[in-house]
Amino acid sequence: MKFLALVAARGGSKRLPGKNIRLLGGMPLINWTIGLAARIGSSTDVLVSTDDQEIASVSTAAGAWVPWLRPEQLASDTASSVDVALHALDYYESIRGRVDGLILLQPTSPFRRLSTVLEGMSKFEEMAKPAVVGVSPAATHPALCFRLQDGALAPYHEDSVATRSQDLPPAMEVNGLLYIISPRQLRAEKTFFPRNAVPVVTKDEIEALDIDTQWDWLCAEKALEARLLPVDDRNEKYTPSGLCPT
Repeated sequence: MKFLALVAARGGSKRLPGKNIRLLGGMPLINWTIGLAARIGSSTDVLVSTDDQEIASVSTAAGAWVPWLRPEQLASDTASSVDVALHALDYYESIRGRVDGLILLQPTSPFRRLSTVLEGMSKFEEMAKPAVVGVSPAATHPALCFRLQDGALAPYHEDSVATRSQDLPPAMEVNGLLYIISPRQLRAEKTFFPRNAVPVVTKDEIEALDIDTQWDWLCAEKALEARLLPVDDRNEKYTPSGLCPT
C-alpha cells in the first residue's frame, strides 16, 4: 500500500505562539514528527502543509516536502483539518498519483512511538478498515461527569454516577497523535471519525501528550529532563536530540 503522511502545521497559535518551531529537547517541535514520519517506510511520502514561511524552511531542512504555502482560507481559525487534508491530498495525487491511505500526524504529539503508527497502518491494511484513530483511556469517565443546571451540579448519566469507576465499561478519548483514512472515505464523509473507525489505544500518558498550552509544554520539557519518554518497540529510544539506536 502507498501512504501519504501529512503534517499540518499552521503558523498562528494563540495559546502557545510559535509552538511548531519552538525548540523542544534542542530541536524544533515539528522535527520530532517529521523525523518519525520519515522512518515509516519507503512507500510513504512526508508532506508538510503550512501557511508560514519559517515553518516551511524548518520542515524542508528536516527532509519534508513542502510544495507550497497553504492558501489563506485554509490558515484561519475556522479552517478544518479535513479541508487542509483534502487540499494536500488533491495536490499530491495530481502530481504523484493515487494513495491508498492518508496518515495525519499532528506536530503537537512529539512523543508518539513509531510502533504505534505501524500498528495503525497494519490495522488499516489487514482489517480492511477505511479509518483508524488514536485514542487513550479517558482521564475522567463520562459517566462520572456533571453539567451545570440552574447553578447546581447535575449528572450527565443519572443511573451511573453512583457506580464504582472500576465497574464502568472502558471509555476512550481521542489523543490526536494518529489518524489514518482512505481518500475515498475522507472525500465522501468529510470526517476523520466515520462510524466504522477502529482504535489504536495508547495507554502511555507521555506518548499521548498533545501540546496545546504552556502547561503541556512544561510537561513535555519535564518528561525529557526526567528521561521518561517511551522506549519504542523497534529497539530504539528517545534522546533529547531525537532518536538513536539502543
